[in-house]
Amino acid sequence: MEHISTFPLPPVSLVLGGARSGKSTHAERLVAGTLHGASPRPAVYIATAEAGDVEMATRIMAHRARRGVGWTTIEEPLKLAEVLEQAASHGQPILVDCLTLWLSNLMHAGEDVDQATDELVQSLDDHNQPVVFVSNELGLGLVPETPLGRSFRDAMGRMNMRIAERSDRVIFMAAGLPLVMKDRPASGR
Repeated sequence: MEHISTFPLPPVSLVLGGARSGKSTHAERLVAGTLHGASPRPAVYIATAEAGDVEMATRIMAHRARRGVGWTTIEEPLKLAEVLEQAASHGQPILVDCLTLWLSNLMHAGEDVDQATDELVQSLDDHNQPVVFVSNELGLGLVPETPLGRSFRDAMGRMNMRIAERSDRVIFMAAGLPLVMKDRPASGR
């Protein structure tokens, strides 16, 4: 399925996977156009993570170092639909990493997750730049022990389904390998 990545990015893509599955690296290479060794193209990176502790700060630094130059980074933990409009003005492909942290931020802030997801999905109709979302697939593991954990897992599953439904391409990452689950032409929406 790797041949699909040689074509231009579709309007909306979703890269799903578990922890350390290679989803962020693959999504970065998709957006930068470097899957097959080509020179990277400029791109916009929307980061939803906040450096709340040393471990997260270290992860953020590692992501920045891996991306290198050529990326415009916009940090936004909550207002994703709004910042997508700002990012599109750069005229470059956009990577949103990641929806899982965005959901966590929304829940922690007491925001209406369904409303925020609706706004995000609706904002994609007016985009003129390709967008690639990264998200964790949480439904393949153990049932979370706490009610909050189960609520988060369920909300993540619903959000992933909404974004996957709206996406033109969906890729599932496992052990660093991409499995294309959906790939429809832009006119097929």
